[in-house]
Amino acid sequence: MDNKDKVGAPDRDFINIHENYEVEYWANKFNITPERLREVVKDTGTSVATVKAYLNN
Repeated sequence: MDNKDKVGAPDRDFINIHENYEVEYWANKFNITPERLREVVKDTGTSVATVKAYLNN
């Protein structure tokens, strides 16, 4: 489970699709639906950089 007391670079580098607030945050950040974000993460993994690169192609 995500420890909300320990935030930092690891939390910013990966998307935890099991936490609704993270899914909402990243979906809004990438201007896509939460469902689309889950599909992309399924294809690419949880790295924010990888998801961003995938969406930019």
